[in-house]
Amino acid sequence: MAVMRKSSVLSFFIYLLSLLPFWALYLLSDVGYLLLYYVVGYRRAVVRQNLKNAFPEKSIKERTQIERKFYRFLPDLIVEAIKMRSISPKDVAKRMRLEQTEELERHFRAGKGVIAVTAHYGNWELGIHAISLFTSNPALIIYKPLRNKSFDIAFNGIRSRFGAVMVPMKQTLRKIVAYRHQPHISVFVADQTPSRRDSEYFIRFLNQDTPVYTGVEKIAKTTGFPVVFCHIDRVTRGHYCCTFNTLVEVPAEVPGHGITDIHNSVTEDIIRRKPELWLWSHRRWKRKPKR
Repeated sequence: MAVMRKSSVLSFFIYLLSLLPFWALYLLSDVGYLLLYYVVGYRRAVVRQNLKNAFPEKSIKERTQIERKFYRFLPDLIVEAIKMRSISPKDVAKRMRLEQTEELERHFRAGKGVIAVTAHYGNWELGIHAISLFTSNPALIIYKPLRNKSFDIAFNGIRSRFGAVMVPMKQTLRKIVAYRHQPHISVFVADQTPSRRDSEYFIRFLNQDTPVYTGVEKIAKTTGFPVVFCHIDRVTRGHYCCTFNTLVEVPAEVPGHGITDIHNSVTEDIIRRKPELWLWSHRRWKRKPKR
């Protein structure tokens, strides 16, 4: 009961903030940038080390430019996530343009489910609303529950405003199997850091040995559903574009960890082209492979 009360209060507070127009929210973001970067120094050591390891070929000046752009983007992402609490479907369509949706539609017409893969890149949160509004088919959002239960409940309430079905990671296969006889889309934010229990598979990612989830390929091979990548890019401040590309048509034809390698390679390429839109404050490389 206490958790529910806290989540209700938090949700109401977010709702009140979300009623502010975008221009006012971006003023708050401007202040947030100064506080996060210059005053608090939020995880700046983590960001700086991540960038140094990922881009050793870049000069200190080049990495500092990426760092500042990231911190300039981060508070925008926060206020945009708040705005999701009350944003209208019309504004979602205005702020998140969907491209190459025929990649989804042809799979739906064939009666298939779609395994959609994205990353903590651009505004993946707004992408949930856009996909939910785009299709009348079920949209399953696979997520890693937050440790703070009040925040978890509040933000899942926001994410599911337009019908998205929130699915905790541990329930993924069971939930997808329940929808196996109808077209649907299951969205994975696949650049989470797995625990040793979840995965011991490492790849070379951004110049470092990186543990990765293999859940996408396991689900794809179990169901036979195609794997589609969702590339969410920022066009201008507050405006994004999500492009869909089918990576794998027939999962059973891809040997070993090929599917995992493919979607992580696409993610890495996107990050290298515009690095400031990735979540560099995430402690992605805590684990090392066994020798």
